Amino acid sequence: MQAIRNSKKSLAQFLAALFFFTAGTLAAQTPSGVPVFKVTPGESNIKFDVEASVEIKGTFKKWDASMTFTSPDVTTGTLFIKIDAASVDTGSGMKNSKLKSDDFFDVKNNPYITFKSTKVVQTGPNTFELDGDFTIRGVTKQEKLSLNLLSGKGTGHGTVTGTMAFDRKDYGMNSGIPFIKIANRVEVTVNLTADRVSGPPLQFKQ
Repeated sequence: MQAIRNSKKSLAQFLAALFFFTAGTLAAQTPSGVPVFKVTPGESNIKFDVEASVEIKGTFKKWDASMTFTSPDVTTGTLFIKIDAASVDTGSGMKNSKLKSDDFFDVKNNPYITFKSTKVVQTGPNTFELDGDFTIRGVTKQEKLSLNLLSGKGTGHGTVTGTMAFDRKDYGMNSGIPFIKIANRVEVTVNLTADRVSGPPLQFKQ
């Protein structure tokens, strides 16, 4: 009986030690004093537009986005967007199929389109320029996303809108669509609404 009690006591001590070690590790992974935001998908969207003889514009139905910061300084933020390329929706089955094909997004071999910012510069009271790595069709190049803070500055709820333009041929999308003349320039628009779930408000340049 004594051996059993000692065994139970040792197990309890081990579990307690494991709990405190795990809690300490998680706390280290989330530094105190850092704003933490969560993007609200239902209030956000990602769209694209290409000049063409027949309208080509649409949205992506499936995607994720995150905004992380290493301090309250807004310029320490990193924006990461991951889009399911197969979720493209132009309102036309024919256009959707063509964009998913290996002539354009090549979703079979490259299922995701991503943007990860590498630098944030505040260019005005509510405007920002984000340099970042943009990947589509497995090709990664530096692009620039211009953001405008529409609401929520200094609060726990805000909305930003941004645009990024790129040349589709830089990413190997050299083909066309039969009977449709397509420009090379593609414009992407992001509209993101996010809530601060913990941490202090962001600090902006005045």
